[in-house]
Amino acid sequence: MLLDYLQHRRDCRFKQDERASKVKSLTAYRGPFSVVDREILNKSIEDLVDEVQKDPSKAAQLLKTYGKVALNAHEKTNCVTEILLSDAEKWLHDGSINFKGPLAGIPVSLKDTIDVAGYDSTVGYSKFVNKPKTEDGVTTRMLKEAGAIPYVKTNIPITLLSFESQNDLWGRSTNPHNAKYTPGGSTGGEGALLAMGGRIGIGSDVAGSVRCPAHFSGCYSLKCSTGRWMKLGMSTSMPGQDGIPAVYSPMARTLNDLTYFTRAIIQMKPWTYDYSIHPIPWREDVSKTYLEKKKFRVGILRTDNVVDPSPACKRALEMTEAALRRAGHEIVELDPPSPFEALQIASQLLDADGLDTATSFMRSGEWQDRGANQMRFYAQLPRPVKYMYYLWVKYVRRDPIWADLLVNWHPKTTTKYWALIAKRELYKRRFFEHWDEKEIDFMIAPPNATPAVPHNGMNDACASCGYTFMFNLLDYSAGVIPVTHVDKAKDQLPKDFNINKLNGIARGAYKHYNANEMHGLPVGIQVIGRRLEEEKVLALMKRVEDALGDDKYKLLELD
Repeated sequence: MLLDYLQHRRDCRFKQDERASKVKSLTAYRGPFSVVDREILNKSIEDLVDEVQKDPSKAAQLLKTYGKVALNAHEKTNCVTEILLSDAEKWLHDGSINFKGPLAGIPVSLKDTIDVAGYDSTVGYSKFVNKPKTEDGVTTRMLKEAGAIPYVKTNIPITLLSFESQNDLWGRSTNPHNAKYTPGGSTGGEGALLAMGGRIGIGSDVAGSVRCPAHFSGCYSLKCSTGRWMKLGMSTSMPGQDGIPAVYSPMARTLNDLTYFTRAIIQMKPWTYDYSIHPIPWREDVSKTYLEKKKFRVGILRTDNVVDPSPACKRALEMTEAALRRAGHEIVELDPPSPFEALQIASQLLDADGLDTATSFMRSGEWQDRGANQMRFYAQLPRPVKYMYYLWVKYVRRDPIWADLLVNWHPKTTTKYWALIAKRELYKRRFFEHWDEKEIDFMIAPPNATPAVPHNGMNDACASCGYTFMFNLLDYSAGVIPVTHVDKAKDQLPKDFNINKLNGIARGAYKHYNANEMHGLPVGIQVIGRRLEEEKVLALMKRVEDALGDDKYKLLELD
């Protein structure tokens, strides 16, 4: 064990030194933003692609500008893991990049888990250091064939089971708005980079992992349904986990970039690269229909009845509701099948092995997120002890929510696992019927009960992911748009608020809610469609943002 730990520390030091050396050597990517840099940053993605298609030599300046953005963001937030810039310069000249593609010359950042030839995909584990991939993963290969330039990889939490992004290997990423807070997870480094000027990126989402960082850091994301975005060519902490499939999905600094990027990838016919993709072309008619439709019936999910949204998140939802009403749309109150039931089913399916797989890659003494550790601890408790704890929580502490979440928190037999799958499918049917009964076009909901939490906040709030997790279980398409910022004058807790009256999940979330400390942090909302409705959801995100008008979120300005 001692030798294992010492090797762990050596590998961590090696990767951190390697990254620092690369940053130091890239002098051309450092310094203040020039007039040319700012012109590039402010141009539409359509114009940039058009310019590179006409003159491929212009791709070098785009790479230089966004390399500078990435190193600047990394200096402030520790958001970057692998730096691909030196190789990216070579790709510009060796035929690797298709400058006639729909993403010609556009630098794209990648979650650390996405495979690139010659680079590790560590997933935050030191065990995977010095194991570079021998070839580009499917996603990287398709990006290059679309004309995009992978230029950095971004930070994640070890095990990928946290709304924070920290590990021994790469360190802790911080929120670009307030260094005391997390940028989210598990695609948190990506969220920080995009908020600080990055263009477009790719993350993954199994319980909110592209939506939470968009909400916490102030950018845009779309969680696709399974079968709409590539999953090959990725590394993971939980190979074989398919009860709640992780879906790779796009993120961007602006909504226009998010839509353009998603359309460009789907127009590349990803089903010809990845067997898991449905052969569904980009449906421009669907997008046009929802961009032009005069009036919508909008379902609003005000609370999941597990953790009521905090004042800041409630205000963002109500701002959106008011904007949609002013635009002539009808708001429909929703009372869907129990979101708590969805949380129970989804959490047991995701961790049906008791976290054995995710922790099996860890070395002796390797740091683990305490929230994930807590889940692991409960999963390993002897059943009689757990049942006694359940009785005490439910009948003595009178907290049925926390008790009922934990009582079945243990590794599942195949029989129990199949039963959970059956419950999942029944829940999906009931939700489908509720949607039809309400005759809604789409839903709006908070992405999380609170804005970003302070570092280590997920130690307490690890179970408060119901607002996003539910739509992974349903496999619905869902996007996040930033709406406003926490305001210390508007978003205080009520004077009669008593955290001790909350259930255990809500107490963990509200333990860190402080409008004074959170002042200025982003707050977003979710826009939700049904399964495989990516075109529709992107169009509706635009309609919602247009309705907000002057109240539309102001992006973080670049230094």
